[in-house]
Amino acid sequence: MYKLQLQQLRQTRQNVLRLIQPFSIEQLNKIPDQFNNNLIWNLGHIVVTQQLLCYRLAGQTPLIEDPLIDKYRKGSRPTGFTSSEELQFLQDKLFAFVDQTEADLAAGLLQNYRPYSTSFGLNLDSIEAAIHFNNIHEGLHLGVMMGMRKLV
Repeated sequence: MYKLQLQQLRQTRQNVLRLIQPFSIEQLNKIPDQFNNNLIWNLGHIVVTQQLLCYRLAGQTPLIEDPLIDKYRKGSRPTGFTSSEELQFLQDKLFAFVDQTEADLAAGLLQNYRPYSTSFGLNLDSIEAAIHFNNIHEGLHLGVMMGMRKLV
């Protein structure tokens, strides 16, 4: 039922991964002029936001710990240097979390959805709406990252 949406999510995340691969950890941590975040923050933000939209709002525990949620959630900003180990963790979770979401959707675990109004102007009232919006959200951040990569 969610095959196309999850395929799109995986492809966007593959594009994000491909985009960051050439950069050093220092470059990924650099906040370019006129930006308030960096490449690695955008990576963490998409991982965290998917968990909040698809798990927390469905009454489930996110697959990522609260300290990382706090570090990368909406409204947060980079507060220090992100380590290579944390970068590797985020990269590892890009596809692992999609796979787990797919399994949890098949098991019916994400159906008890609490409505949420996004700052984008959309009202999410189901896991279906959350997945669709998450794909838009990740595409927006990929676009930001594409512009940012020329400045690091």
